[in-house]
Amino acid sequence: MSNSFTVGISDLKVVRAPDVLVTYALGSCVGICLYDPMNRIGGMAHIMLPSSQETGMKGDGYKFADTGIALLVKKMEQTGARSPLMSAKIAGGAQMFASITNSTIANIGQRNVSAVKNILAQMKIPIVAEDTGSNYGRTLYFYAEDGRMKIKSAQRGEWIW
Repeated sequence: MSNSFTVGISDLKVVRAPDVLVTYALGSCVGICLYDPMNRIGGMAHIMLPSSQETGMKGDGYKFADTGIALLVKKMEQTGARSPLMSAKIAGGAQMFASITNSTIANIGQRNVSAVKNILAQMKIPIVAEDTGSNYGRTLYFYAEDGRMKIKSAQRGEWIW
């Protein structure tokens, strides 16, 4: 029987099969799911901002794409995963603030997605599925049993990657 673990905003968790990870309220934030199929270890991070460097904020490494992904990989490796076997699935990065005229805030979702893609490319972790952009929120489920990513949206229904 599987257990379900909630990943909050600016949070990350790692589980083994058959457990499930879930994160709610992905708007402009991005959910990054990493999976090692050989060891059946899955991890999820829920990042809010693209870079710890540009904000000058220190402390919460889970909040940023640049530090959060590195911490997720490290925690997965400590659990027994091997980074050369990892692949990624990502979701979120919506434009939730279209009415705001400040372009830095209005396009934060797009900037988050771009940062996540760049960091995963630098780490040589391929993205095998993606549901990003648009203007709606998402709930993201990730299954360590087989690496499935399920997305639910009040506006769009439910689909699986």
